[in-house]
Amino acid sequence: MDLQLKEKVIIVSGGAKGIGEGIVKALAAEGAFPVILGRNEEDNLKTVAEVQKEGGLAAQVVAELSDPEQCKKAVEEVLRQFGRIDGLVNNAGVNDGVGLEKGNYEDFVASLHKNVIHYYLLAHHALPALKAAKGAIVNIGSKTAETGQGGTSAYAAANGARNALTREWAVELLPYGIRVNAVIVAEAWTPLYESWISTFDDPETKLNSITAKIPLEQRMTTPAEIAAMVVFLLSPQSSHTTGQLMHVDGGYVHLDRSIG
Repeated sequence: MDLQLKEKVIIVSGGAKGIGEGIVKALAAEGAFPVILGRNEEDNLKTVAEVQKEGGLAAQVVAELSDPEQCKKAVEEVLRQFGRIDGLVNNAGVNDGVGLEKGNYEDFVASLHKNVIHYYLLAHHALPALKAAKGAIVNIGSKTAETGQGGTSAYAAANGARNALTREWAVELLPYGIRVNAVIVAEAWTPLYESWISTFDDPETKLNSITAKIPLEQRMTTPAEIAAMVVFLLSPQSSHTTGQLMHVDGGYVHLDRSIG
């Protein structure tokens, strides 16, 4: 299937590692031109080099997305370099463990900046270009908004907002033909996840207890599987899909996790 993404300029926040890296590589494989926004230039350039080694196109802009002014400047830089934006993938964020019992106002607000405020700001600043291109937006979300997790109030709140903004923007942007969808992740194997697992006394036992609760094949979702859905939702092949929360999670959220 031709996804008709050749030479399309797509911003991917947090595109240097994990799920974002998978999305960048999947876009490049389709002939698109993904542009990574991320704070670490070395990480950004490494992923760009890997894409180019495979014959694809990619670029990067260094930006600390928890800083609102840098969000604006990052979009301006993409437009300066490429003159257009055909799509936006809001992906950057971290489950930073700011809970209700063990948390405070400052950390809660800082977490919202890390996890959802830049979703709004990147979409806001990219909107004129997205209107011109009749582009698409995909927001990456987490199961925590629907299942709860405990000890992560700020991240759960941010993901609830991501889901709400997906539906709100889908309505607001109907007149411009801009489609907005979300891909919801449950348990995906990324470097960040691997680091978290390693903090337990018995990482293998902890990992097995998690995968045992994933209904389909009792395994983690891969970044490539998430990326495949994202790329489809960005493409004209999903031309009548908007306002949807697409769960790529092996059935974790909606199926009985006691299965098997």
